[in-house]
Amino acid sequence: MSNTSAVVPSAADVVQDGSSPAGAAGSVPLAERFVAAKRASRLLAQANAGTKNRALVAISEALHANIDDILAANAIDLANGRENGLSDGLQDRLRLDAKRVASLADAVLDVVAIVDPVGQVVRGSVTPDGVKIEQVRVPFGVVGAIYEARPNVTVDIASLALKSGNAVLLRGGTAAEQSNAVLVRLIRGALESVGLPADAVQTIDEFGREGARELMNARGFVDVLIPRGSASLINTVIRDSSVPVIETGAGVVHAFLDETANESWAVDIVRNAKVQRPSVCNALETVLVHRDAAARLLPPVLGALRAAGVVIHADAEAKAIFPDAVDAVDEDWATEYMSLDISVRVVAGIDEAIEHIERYSTKHTETIITNDVVNADRFLGEVDSAVVMVNASTRFTDGGEFGFGAEVGISTQKLHARGPMGLPELTSTKWLVRGSGHVRR
Repeated sequence: MSNTSAVVPSAADVVQDGSSPAGAAGSVPLAERFVAAKRASRLLAQANAGTKNRALVAISEALHANIDDILAANAIDLANGRENGLSDGLQDRLRLDAKRVASLADAVLDVVAIVDPVGQVVRGSVTPDGVKIEQVRVPFGVVGAIYEARPNVTVDIASLALKSGNAVLLRGGTAAEQSNAVLVRLIRGALESVGLPADAVQTIDEFGREGARELMNARGFVDVLIPRGSASLINTVIRDSSVPVIETGAGVVHAFLDETANESWAVDIVRNAKVQRPSVCNALETVLVHRDAAARLLPPVLGALRAAGVVIHADAEAKAIFPDAVDAVDEDWATEYMSLDISVRVVAGIDEAIEHIERYSTKHTETIITNDVVNADRFLGEVDSAVVMVNASTRFTDGGEFGFGAEVGISTQKLHARGPMGLPELTSTKWLVRGSGHVRR
């Protein structure tokens, strides 16, 4: 892909009439949106917490008041998805109902209660000459997001971006285009109702894949890009983007049941992690069990999964203990199913479990079920993933559960942000230096 000025014109080359066009796709209208987003980001960066909170309350109220419109648009997306062969997992991610919309609206209010990070002092000092130096949190500016079949992400990212003073450009994908259009319309109206620029939240869905390509190369207009979705989508954005990317990850998530694992805990945690919502990235995909505990733990654990409709892909040792399984193949260990499927392997001990996780994990979330403090500490210390747990379901890896109100995504990289991303992760910093005629000696 060419990354030239012809793809994204400079601000001087586009019409600056203060509005975002809603016309047909094309490089000039899209470039106008980039300029409008940059302009809106400067205004939003100066907004105080009270104004931003009033906008969030207005967004929540608009979601509650327009549930019927949201669900009607979502029904169109779901019908199109079924016609186009959208997988069951993606259909579940796409689906909205009254409860899910209400939960989204409530999550927006949760963001209101969180302290605004903008302006927070990270550190500071005074030089021997009396120059005051402070490092403070500031918004990134314009955040781009590319995701698929996840209308809830539209609300989550817009809300967190607003509270942290960022404008957003959203590419939510064809599968959720109708749902996203209604949600963005409601959000923009809420912004305007409190005097904030509507162009702080824009969708570029109608520009299709070309819009995504231009967003990935809108360097100078877009300050950071966040992809959420399948491994192929994330890898494409990382490979093709000239805009800095915060890498979120697919979830090949593991649970290790060691030889001391409590049986009832193992049953409850594994079932919850796999079955509660199998289409999400923190759902469990692989169970590893210590050989000395396999005969004790696998029948109740896998029996509970089968009763819930889970297809079990087992290695030879696990299948010998639990015959109601299919043979696992090598691809199973690296698969994010996003469905009622799980892979199971018997290992010699914690060393082999950690080696397996190191080889196949996407560095998202791993958990150990154990009553051995030494094993727990080893697992926490040696497993190199964004979130590592002891005796807890992997479903807790979530911005809401971590107290962020919502989440931008779950970062699996090690630069800037790692794990669930909330408000601080949508800020950068700058240094403020105050002197009184000082010169360096």
